[in-house]
Amino acid sequence: MNATETMQAIRQGKHIAVMRTDDAESFLNIAHTIIDNGLNIIEVTLTTPNAMDIIAELSQKDGAIIGAGTVLDSVSARTAILNGATFIVSPSFDEETAKMANLYNIPYIPGCMTVTEMVTSLRYGCKVLKLFPATQFSPKSIKDFKGPLPQIEIVPTGGVGKDNHREWLKAGSFAVGIGSEITKIYEQQGQAALVQYVTELKSEG
Repeated sequence: MNATETMQAIRQGKHIAVMRTDDAESFLNIAHTIIDNGLNIIEVTLTTPNAMDIIAELSQKDGAIIGAGTVLDSVSARTAILNGATFIVSPSFDEETAKMANLYNIPYIPGCMTVTEMVTSLRYGCKVLKLFPATQFSPKSIKDFKGPLPQIEIVPTGGVGKDNHREWLKAGSFAVGIGSEITKIYEQQGQAALVQYVTELKSEG
């Protein structure tokens, strides 16, 4: 899957599960559950123990689109790519990570909060940007940012969940990143509740 195909799949899927757990076993249990129930785009945050092993395992699963998140440098990006990551996400823009992703024809989605950061990202070929943390903005912000920068696409992450994901998508988001809700439901209510959550999320999207 090349960069264009990956981004098309993310746009069609609409939801990215941005996950971090305290151990690899829990992460894999959650990941397999949500993939099997239609939420097949997962961002494996590198703050999760054994994240590279998780990426390697999940990237072998049919239909799964696995990326690496919380990528702070080009070395981590390259390692994740070699382990099967098909997209790279950072909390902020990093020039060398952008170059590395371009070298391997892998989408790089850097976190941005200002027009200046967005313009810098555009200069390095990043057209899909993570609005992070989205708690500092409202869905109306999508239109505000795309006024001067109509060529960008935005993925709000942080504070986006089942209660407001439709509002963000209707406002023109490329996709949305949903994180803590997924792990909390699994940890507090169990697998059956997680399956129901994912089913409802995807039906509402």
